[in-house]
Amino acid sequence: MARSCSQAPLGSRLAYSIARLIYWLIGWRVEAVLPDLPKYVIILAPHTSNLDGFVSFTGEAILTCGFHTIKISWLGKHTLFRGPFGYLMRWLGGIAVDRRARHAFVDQAVQAFNEREHITLGITPEGMRNKSRYWKTGFYYIALGAQAPIVLAYVDYKRKVLGTGPLIRPSGDIQADMAAIRAFYETITARHPEKVGQMEVPPT
Repeated sequence: MARSCSQAPLGSRLAYSIARLIYWLIGWRVEAVLPDLPKYVIILAPHTSNLDGFVSFTGEAILTCGFHTIKISWLGKHTLFRGPFGYLMRWLGGIAVDRRARHAFVDQAVQAFNEREHITLGITPEGMRNKSRYWKTGFYYIALGAQAPIVLAYVDYKRKVLGTGPLIRPSGDIQADMAAIRAFYETITARHPEKVGQMEVPPT
């Protein structure tokens, strides 16, 4: 997958340049590499502050040449996609999910993978900025159902780095796979370390 910005539209190159300037001003850098794969899930952690979204969104613009080479999709409630506003949501990478349907989050996300030749789905498994013992495991079952790998992305406030870690291919043993994921994120410093949860799998 090409990463060069030289052939990107003017708007994408402008977004890339602005993002680079912002990162320079705030003293951050990108140490991320996206896999050359057509489909994968990318999770972002730790998530303890609203600033995490700004840092990751700006870093994404740098990493993807102003969203030219790849666009990270996200799942949103279906009501957000009504009318003309829905076009904007889809342009921004949104995928509508009807949460009224049983198992909607996982099943509809897997369907989105099956219907597309290329998709990168971004999820924050903590689901909230306050401390929580458990992670939401939807990201894992989406990857498992879609037979897609999981990329571990992080925002490290100690080093001021947006980066990516190892590629995890779900084995079906969520406890073992989550142990590997947890071990990786334990080395990352959140903006509010006291809000970082234990990253455990919720009891069934």
